[in-house]
Amino acid sequence: MTDAEESFEDEEQEDSYEHHRVIADEGQALLRIDKFLIDRLPNTSRNKIAEAAKNGNVLVNGQAIKPSYKVKPLDEISIVFSHPKRELELIPQDIPLNIVHEDEHLIIVNKPAGMVVHPGFGNYSGTLVNALLYHFANLPVNPTNPNAYPGLVHRIDKDTTGLLMIAKSEVALTRLALQFYNRTMSRRYLAIVWGDLEEDEGTVTGHIGRSHKDRKQMTVYPGGDHGKMAVTHYKVLERLGYVTLVECKLDTGRTHQIRVHMKYIGHTLFGDVRYNGDRILKGTTFTKYKQFVENNFRILPRQALHAKTLGFTHPVTEEWMEFDSEMPEDMKTVLDRWRNYVKHKGEYEV
Repeated sequence: MTDAEESFEDEEQEDSYEHHRVIADEGQALLRIDKFLIDRLPNTSRNKIAEAAKNGNVLVNGQAIKPSYKVKPLDEISIVFSHPKRELELIPQDIPLNIVHEDEHLIIVNKPAGMVVHPGFGNYSGTLVNALLYHFANLPVNPTNPNAYPGLVHRIDKDTTGLLMIAKSEVALTRLALQFYNRTMSRRYLAIVWGDLEEDEGTVTGHIGRSHKDRKQMTVYPGGDHGKMAVTHYKVLERLGYVTLVECKLDTGRTHQIRVHMKYIGHTLFGDVRYNGDRILKGTTFTKYKQFVENNFRILPRQALHAKTLGFTHPVTEEWMEFDSEMPEDMKTVLDRWRNYVKHKGEYEV
């Protein structure tokens, strides 16, 4: 499959069973079928996968296989679980929204950390879309992508905070989606990253696609043979010794783009569990320093990333609009602690 296609999809077959189909990447290393599938089917246990294989319900290239089978490149895997599939219904839920702006065509919300943008496997409720459907009836569906979630022009990760735009009319959705595609929107993020960047500003360019080694991660393919083109501009705002506060401006909107691009240049986001930023990547071996950093991880148990500004041309009035949001308290607190650390560095390095 190409990188533009999903690596697995739910098969819409009989309603009484749960079906999945997965196609291994060209660069897939030999890996036991249970380990391979557990990365691609969240919230599914290895025992459940092994039981399906034992019952002849795991097929590779059309043939039933044993639980010990090792997946090879481009293998086509089908798996059937002997229980009803849970339908992914869009259920309106009364969840508070922090609305920054609203008119008859669009809404701007400030999303908190921990809120998933739209329902998916393992997140059937409590999402931004569930909240939107409660607060705003008849959100439009993108006519070019009827499978897209209603009203969504773009999205941000579960543990990223900040501004997100939702269309309330078909006209708005179509025109805003076009701006997003044409890269005429302005989106700026604040990030705390590990390390002290050499340059005050720069640009990271590199195709981003799903990692062949870990399907839960994205990675940079500098040769452009995989993934999609991605461009991130960064500017140093404050240097704090072992971490740096940077502003990132996106030209493209790829999955995990800032997180992956900053790791690619050696500056993983502070606290980023998915990309190992929740480890002490820079600094000393002193015990007090280690305790200081670990306390910061407890205050900020997520990637230090905030979607601060959002600028666009209004889809109907054609007026340029720009919105700003404050850095969340967890990031503010950690930044203040690092500033204090810089002033009293000697007290920690003993």
